[in-house]
Amino acid sequence: MTPTGKILILKLHNRLLCLLLNGTHIISAHAQNEKAISLGDIYIGKVQNISRNISAAFVDLGNKYLTFLPLAEAEAAFVLNRTPDGTLKPGDEVLVQITKEPMKTKLAGVTTRISLSGRYVVAGICTPSQKSAGPLPDCSSKLNKKQQQRFRSLEALQELSQNYQIIVRTNAGTLTEEGPLLEEARQLTEKLTHLLAIADKRTCYSCLYRSNPDYITFIQNTYRTEYEEVITDLPDIYKILQESFQGTDIPIRFYEDSLLPLHKLYSVETRIKELLDSKVWLKSGGYLVIEPTEALISIDVNTGKCETGKNAEETFLKINLEAAEMIALQLRARNLSGIILVDFINMKRKEHEQQLIESMRKLLKQDPVTANVVDMTALGLMELTRKKTAPSFARQMRKDS
Repeated sequence: MTPTGKILILKLHNRLLCLLLNGTHIISAHAQNEKAISLGDIYIGKVQNISRNISAAFVDLGNKYLTFLPLAEAEAAFVLNRTPDGTLKPGDEVLVQITKEPMKTKLAGVTTRISLSGRYVVAGICTPSQKSAGPLPDCSSKLNKKQQQRFRSLEALQELSQNYQIIVRTNAGTLTEEGPLLEEARQLTEKLTHLLAIADKRTCYSCLYRSNPDYITFIQNTYRTEYEEVITDLPDIYKILQESFQGTDIPIRFYEDSLLPLHKLYSVETRIKELLDSKVWLKSGGYLVIEPTEALISIDVNTGKCETGKNAEETFLKINLEAAEMIALQLRARNLSGIILVDFINMKRKEHEQQLIESMRKLLKQDPVTANVVDMTALGLMELTRKKTAPSFARQMRKDS
């Protein structure tokens, strides 16, 4: 099936916006502000202190920019001045990579499991506690068994897997030949080899690797089957996109029309306003109310203007199934994460409730970010979880972010 969506990259409200559009909906959105650090950056940090009661080490990246490192990863750490007993202690210089941006009162998160991501492959360094990554590359669970077998049988990937952790991404499933995947894997592992070679020669707080700009990562993390082209009206970014995706199947288009700006052509301001609104209307006349709180995100499903008629139970099921589809879309578009509680319209039949749960599970599997249905609570609320990767879109658009 030919993709119909478009990725737009433009500036609006002092933010660089990356939007995946399909029809009237924003499917995925990211707003970038100038930051001191970015996800994926790799630093030599210094352990400031260790807190055993919360099983964490606090790592300084310079200028007292503290980050949070789970102690469970301490054994995997590349400590540049490791003591004979191998334990992590304050003052140690350690190689870390940014995995989570700071959120509200939480520090940025780091990991010692260093990896680089491309469009088709993720390549990681084997930790000191590992002799090798394994005989075969790993594959995304969203690739079918035939595709996984195809990639695991590639000798070139098997050779790289002896020294690096290789994961084949979902996007590789669109490839008709292995050349681009193998070339990308080779380039990523060469970068990792170079990074390790210079690590012990650089001073503490050095940044050894700058990740791709957010808009490049946004494109790489979007399934190729979801968009037909990338459009930007920014000359500098257009040039970078052309260089970054030269030789790929991604069409890059430069938009220039002074009479009708790109954001006007696609009604970007209106769509963003809808994305930030707590109320979301459904085609049936029902609506959602999405309310993020400190502890969780609550979503209420309402019948709204929808008339139930004589067969109320069937109408409730129809609205709930439509709501589930919209909820899955909104979670991704708004980048909502953590615990999500959904108060669907109450249904009397258990088979309808089970149908709703199964539908929600299938919808969440389509999300590039890990999301799951936990269960229905005793009060009839559906409990969902979605992995935290970055602040919500609403948070990204705030003036103080």
